[in-house]
Amino acid sequence: MNSLRLALSWLTVVPIAGPESVDRRAAHTAIALAPMVGLALGGLAAAAMWVSAAGLTTLLAGLLTVGILGLLTRGMHLDGLADTVDGLGSYGPPERARQIMKSGGAGPFGVAALIFAVTIQAVAFAGLADARRWFAIVLAVALGRVAVVLACRRGLAAAPDAGFGALVAGTQRPATVLGWTALALACALCAVPGNPWLGPLVTVAVLALALLIVRHCVRRFGGLSGDVLGAVVEITVSLAAVGFSLGP
Repeated sequence: MNSLRLALSWLTVVPIAGPESVDRRAAHTAIALAPMVGLALGGLAAAAMWVSAAGLTTLLAGLLTVGILGLLTRGMHLDGLADTVDGLGSYGPPERARQIMKSGGAGPFGVAALIFAVTIQAVAFAGLADARRWFAIVLAVALGRVAVVLACRRGLAAAPDAGFGALVAGTQRPATVLGWTALALACALCAVPGNPWLGPLVTVAVLALALLIVRHCVRRFGGLSGDVLGAVVEITVSLAAVGFSLGP
């Protein structure tokens, strides 16, 4: 229960106090539970789309839903996306890139990434709502947190001076990574009614791309950080939502 409280306090705005002290063992279990938090957030997103689309255009409902997700997560994943893209766009050494990421502001690369992410998610959610693919919205949001589990797999080190990264980097066992991946693939069979193969295909492609992004960021920044995890969440959700909206 302490690990679930920790996962909720880390990944959502729910006012639940985590344990007084957090070590890598507690962080391991909390990150392993991240997809469960993602399922809850995905359910709320699908419900928000369903309610909003009843009186608004689906595109406007999509924008509101993305905003609600941002509020529910304190906007920290969006902030991580902006910081990561600014760091990648700096073309400086890893130390300089990490300084830019910690500066607290958003540069032109980061702002552009935010605009693209919010727009893509809103339009994709609208398309899924038009197709009545409510479960696909749930799964797209949850996949963002499955990607976090994959990003924290063993073998990856934390970036220097990365407080959160030092807690979670390399904490996830191969069994945990494979278990959540297999469950995601099984659930994806129901993501696109009439095309059961499309959901798993999108899931594999999106998670594989997330691994490539994490690998590049680890090399570029000298290790894993919380900002990179936030960026992976937003990119995975965006691409998964787009993929699940394909097909008739």
